[in-house]
Amino acid sequence: MALCAAGGAVAALTATGPALASDSSTPAPPAKQQQAEAPGATVDAAKRTYTGKVIARTGLNVRTGPSQNYRVIDTLEHGEYVQIKCKVNGQWIDGNPRWYKLADGKWAWASARYIKNIGPAPHWCR
Repeated sequence: MALCAAGGAVAALTATGPALASDSSTPAPPAKQQQAEAPGATVDAAKRTYTGKVIARTGLNVRTGPSQNYRVIDTLEHGEYVQIKCKVNGQWIDGNPRWYKLADGKWAWASARYIKNIGPAPHWCR
């Protein structure tokens, strides 16, 4: 009986040891991440770009504004990755009113209907 009681005490200590270690180390990484991300997020929010991938099978027209009424200035190929600055509501294209302002140096527009977001969706243009 003494062996059973001693074995139970060792098991109890072993079971509580890792739980205490986990509890004390778990909050630390998120706090460090928040400290590292918070200043950068406010400073870089205006400069941030988002990534998207063209999913239009026949290519995607890039325009001077967020509508098919604007002039086509380029065409992106299926599978091409693009950098996106922000989004606006524009002309509805196949059920989607969103247009992305591309951060490719031309600051042109493409329908969000045919760009798949890689990561978070772009913020609204200001």
